[in-house]
Amino acid sequence: MFFKDVIGQEAIKRRLIQEAKEGRVPHALLFCGSEGVGKMPLAIAYAQYLNCQQPGETDACGVCPSCVKFAKLVHPDLHFMFPTIKSKVCDDYIAEWRQFVLSNPYFSFNHWLNEIDAENSQAIIYAKESDEILRKLSLKSSEGGFKFVILWLPEKMNPVCANKLLKLLEEPPQKTVFFLISEAPDLILTTIFSRTQRINISKIDEQSIAQTLQTKYGVLQQESSSIAHLANGNFIKALETIHLNEENQLFFDLFVSLMRLSYQRKIKEMKLWSEQVAGLGRERQKNLLDYCQHMVRENFIYNLHNPQLTYMSTDEQNFATRFAPFINERNVMGMMNELTEAQAHIQQNVNAKMVFFDFALKMIVLLKQ
Repeated sequence: MFFKDVIGQEAIKRRLIQEAKEGRVPHALLFCGSEGVGKMPLAIAYAQYLNCQQPGETDACGVCPSCVKFAKLVHPDLHFMFPTIKSKVCDDYIAEWRQFVLSNPYFSFNHWLNEIDAENSQAIIYAKESDEILRKLSLKSSEGGFKFVILWLPEKMNPVCANKLLKLLEEPPQKTVFFLISEAPDLILTTIFSRTQRINISKIDEQSIAQTLQTKYGVLQQESSSIAHLANGNFIKALETIHLNEENQLFFDLFVSLMRLSYQRKIKEMKLWSEQVAGLGRERQKNLLDYCQHMVRENFIYNLHNPQLTYMSTDEQNFATRFAPFINERNVMGMMNELTEAQAHIQQNVNAKMVFFDFALKMIVLLKQ
């Protein structure tokens, strides 16, 4: 993977290349940023550049033996740590992981859960994964270059795994570089956080997203600009806009259904709605609540009549023309608080039917305010 494959983020690319040329490569980098900004492709591109045998001014050569192996993510000195299920280690999923990352380096945690058919299983980085990495790093570098560990979502580490990794970060093997890729750095063990050099990855600029949509996906210029604005710096959202996204459509339909049922006070149907949502699985339930927060916020902002401030699809905007007046200063914070409370309850494994039915009933009162 090359720096040229990373969408936008030109300042970060220049910084990493400059540090490589000056030999100032930290032993542990923490890439922090929201979903879809390119943290994973940046880490892989930097690792490839560092071990490239003929690096150019702005990118790896792509033809040396190291680059050829990086192109397939099979370089023997490139190791990955990522959440798995059923107490399995990453090597059990490494073939699926490589294909998954190569097919689209801009992905989300939920995409990975779907890839491994996690369903209701909770994906974490298990304790024994640290022993696997320690064993791998004890081996000599195959080509005399750096050894890399790309740790995706360190906030998902089992505490035992995190403490063992801490020892590696305190006394790293020679010429070993750790890349930690996080979307929730506040959840990382403080002692690990303090031993990394943090790099904040900002949202991708709209022009870079629009240009990529035009050149790589054949989207027309005017449409690409609209999609880039809707994506709000998240290339995953841009891709979901140009490709049919069944989950987003499901969430939209569920949100619209709940708002209508609540307004009409159809208690029996609301109970059936709650039972349907309860069957989605915990991760999708949390995603639905995230989506509901998004829709409440966007409908509230829609009342300001400033298109530059809203980020909704065409279907969502069409619904907002009728629904937005019901979201106002008197109830918007109440709705957001109820959604936050519901998320906390789902996280704590409270009965989902009770959580969503309770939330639905509260919407009856809030929508009338």
